[in-house]
Amino acid sequence: MVDMQTIDTWRNAPRLTAFAPFFERTATGLGAMPDRNIPEPDMRLLEYDLECMTFWDTHRRLWGHFDNHYFASIPYRLEEECRLATAILSHSLRVWGHSGRAATFYSLGAGAGTLARALARLGDGRLETLCCSPTDGNRTCFFAKRGSEHAHFYHGPFFELDAELYAADENLQPFRDGFDILLEDTTFQMYSRDRKAQLAFIAPRIRNDGLLIQVQKIAHPDSETYLQRERQKDEQFKRRYFSETEIVAKKRDVLDTMRKLQVDLESSIAALSTFFSHSIVTWNSGNFYTIVSSNSLAALKGFARSMLKPAIPPEYCYEQLPLRFFRETASSPSERSEWRPSRPADS
Repeated sequence: MVDMQTIDTWRNAPRLTAFAPFFERTATGLGAMPDRNIPEPDMRLLEYDLECMTFWDTHRRLWGHFDNHYFASIPYRLEEECRLATAILSHSLRVWGHSGRAATFYSLGAGAGTLARALARLGDGRLETLCCSPTDGNRTCFFAKRGSEHAHFYHGPFFELDAELYAADENLQPFRDGFDILLEDTTFQMYSRDRKAQLAFIAPRIRNDGLLIQVQKIAHPDSETYLQRERQKDEQFKRRYFSETEIVAKKRDVLDTMRKLQVDLESSIAALSTFFSHSIVTWNSGNFYTIVSSNSLAALKGFARSMLKPAIPPEYCYEQLPLRFFRETASSPSERSEWRPSRPADS
């Protein structure tokens, strides 16, 4: 249970105040757009995996304005989207096959919910998806290219989706019994540093054998290390897509404030261990991490085994992956055979 004082803090957070104009301009394509190139996944890094290629073909048809900005901003995040999506779809189909009901997926934040819409389209009734955003432009993009009647949208911030709303809103009916997978995509860092309170709000909505996936920008105990990784992102990756003017403008308008609300990996794992028995870091790109958590070790292992190896050049990855955490204790990196092999079209 989260108290009203915490909710009020989130209501007055940068995402809904100082950042709101930036996200509206981006969602409508009026600002912060790549002005050099449009991002596409490097299929060589994904080893021409047929499942990833199929997802990308569906995903690209549903893009809104925000996708151009987002995937041009984080090194190799688009390849990670393809990698994550195939694992999410595989896990969801296993849930459907075992339970006889549609699996449920919630993308908390993530712009116009393109991932959620693509998954709903590929799931074709075997998967119900939900995304939320307080930005008008994201809502417009969602319904302009909804892709499937099994994709649902809530127009508002994540903390409005409480038990009363799930019970009262007919559009949320498929999700009243909780989620098999919940993805928090670089959203918490725009509201506060209190990860325990944020997790306390969403964790009760995840089924007992469900998964929480977080894509987070993580602080580093050594400030120079953090800044070095930021320089790598800006100078080696973002310059492929953005002019120097656009890079400087985003740093001024968003990133400097956002950094104050980031937490380090140790703090993030400590907060997760309050609610989940097991966590795995499955991806790292500079200061960005994918962390998957669950109270079911079997579900977590099954999900990890359905992922390709990280599709990223080694110079951008600073961790040996996958990295497991059991409550507050980190284990040694697991054997590489845990990732699934690629399945190219000609295999």
